[in-house]
Amino acid sequence: MGGLVSTAWLAAHLDDPDLRIVDATHCLPDSGRDPRAEFEAAHIPGAVFLDLTEIRDTDSALPIMLPSTETFATTMESLGIGDGTRIVLYDDAPHKTAARAWFMLKTFGAKDVAILDGGLAKWQAEGRPLESGQPAPHPRHFTPWTDRSQVRDLDQMKGNLTTGAEQVVDARGAAAFVQGHIPASLCLPFDRLFNADGTWKQGDALRQAFVEAGVDLKKPMVTTCGGGVTAAVVMFGAELLGKHDVALYDGSWSEWGADPSTPKAIGPA
Repeated sequence: MGGLVSTAWLAAHLDDPDLRIVDATHCLPDSGRDPRAEFEAAHIPGAVFLDLTEIRDTDSALPIMLPSTETFATTMESLGIGDGTRIVLYDDAPHKTAARAWFMLKTFGAKDVAILDGGLAKWQAEGRPLESGQPAPHPRHFTPWTDRSQVRDLDQMKGNLTTGAEQVVDARGAAAFVQGHIPASLCLPFDRLFNADGTWKQGDALRQAFVEAGVDLKKPMVTTCGGGVTAAVVMFGAELLGKHDVALYDGSWSEWGADPSTPKAIGPA
């Protein structure tokens, strides 16, 4: 199983005993949507729901910071995700939130994690089966190990301003970027990584999106956005290109922009 799986692949593997399908749909509070209720109304057969609003650091004032190792492990176990589980993530969200779940799982030690190309929208458009209700998965043991080598905090980002060791790539749209961003960062709106039908660009088309944003794919990169969600989309896109020297600034602009000690830049990249 690669990092990106097709709807046809998933349909053929729905009954694999070691496979867990996870709906990681997350929407902004003002969207008027209830992702959990939508999941209970219709989801891919066998899927469980991962609520990104709950699996976070509740001691932080920032919106969605990584939770503690213990919180993450307990949540995974309750969803039936354990050691040796293969995981396929999907979403039905405009901000492609399955990528945030992918980043979290990789950070906390899951080894075999993929995203469903095209998400729930493509699955439904193809007339594939759905089910309703709230599943009750059998708990499994999840042994976590935390690898923060691909996570950046505020102090590390300040240090990066001095050294320039990593390119900073901002996943927000151009309108938000010009109003304020980390100095010297590049603007690569996350939606430029997708085809019109919501599937991921791949190969040369995906590479071109990075190049057009001024990203040098030979240099280390750290991604950022508004709150750490779409930064994971750009991180996953780089992963599809075989680029692994990529980190994510978890606090992103929610932290940087609110801190009076940090320099801010305005205008285009």
